[in-house]
Amino acid sequence: MLARQDLPARLVAVGDRSLLEGFPQVEHVPLARPRVAGRPDAANGPYVLATLDRAMKGCMAGEYQAMVTAPVQKSVINDAGIPFTGHTEYLAERSGAQHVVMMLVGGGLRVALATTHLPLAEVPQAITRDGLLETLRTLNADLRARFRVPKPRILVSGLNPHSGESGHLGTEDRDVIAPAIALARSQGIEATGPIPADTLFVPERLKQADAVLAMYHDQGLPVLKYASFGRGVNVTLGLPFVRTSVDHGTALDLAGTGKADPGSLIEAVKLAIELASPSA
Repeated sequence: MLARQDLPARLVAVGDRSLLEGFPQVEHVPLARPRVAGRPDAANGPYVLATLDRAMKGCMAGEYQAMVTAPVQKSVINDAGIPFTGHTEYLAERSGAQHVVMMLVGGGLRVALATTHLPLAEVPQAITRDGLLETLRTLNADLRARFRVPKPRILVSGLNPHSGESGHLGTEDRDVIAPAIALARSQGIEATGPIPADTLFVPERLKQADAVLAMYHDQGLPVLKYASFGRGVNVTLGLPFVRTSVDHGTALDLAGTGKADPGSLIEAVKLAIELASPSA
């Protein structure tokens, strides 16, 4: 984020570590083909991953304090013949992280996800007791270490309507989610649930929580984006470095028009600086 629109930037070559006071450093990673605003080119798919790899290498080496990513057009990478589901999964695999959690922050909410970019039909099979327990551990640990919440209080949503209605509307809440929460509580994690998703976000409940764990992408994120769209921030928990991103997609129809709203990217930079700062 620049305080002045006319602040000059300095383009540096890979490996050039010289610094010039007051100048943002822009490290060049070359495209395979010239870009055309709003028109992705599969030939540049590997370039997108090259920028991620460079940023991750710098973070892992201590060269950079945090990574902030802009929206990515997943299709252009897949069209290049490279399987790619998203930043979160890619960074986890490449950094060797054991377990990562996607969490969005904004509008006074922190909403983490038990599953991320999956077809809805695959969600029930992806929710396991051990997986949920690991997610709660990661969420609890990063709320303490990164967000400096001494004793995080986590509300956990159910999967089915009415959290399964004692098994009559699905057994996942009774047989998978509730046992995972019980195990987490036995390990000192203050998790509560499963709570029916239709009443999870009422203000009185949220006052008693530091974060919410939703079971799938479109269960938790519509609420957060309603409260903060254009100012929300995506945070990947469980990585060995700080990574934040925007709360929206690429909006190719706005590319090159000068009409795109940078608000979420600005908030992502601010939060990355805050999370990367030494604890008080």
